[in-house]
Amino acid sequence: MFTPLIEALVQAIRALSAKKRTVQEKKLFLEANGPTSHELAVLALKGGSFDFLADEPAIYSYEDGEAIDS
Repeated sequence: MFTPLIEALVQAIRALSAKKRTVQEKKLFLEANGPTSHELAVLALKGGSFDFLADEPAIYSYEDGEAIDS
């Protein structure tokens, strides 16, 4: 469908200097338009998928077991 356009973009990026290519690659691969962490958290809260956890007993506390070394 968009194969010719994509191929033209790939060729244009490959023709750039290494520094400019790195900038464009970061824009392409790191600046995704996906949901942010906050948006995912809101979705999880509003979606109700984890509502069952509200009924789980509190069986652990900070006083349980040994300290975790980081």
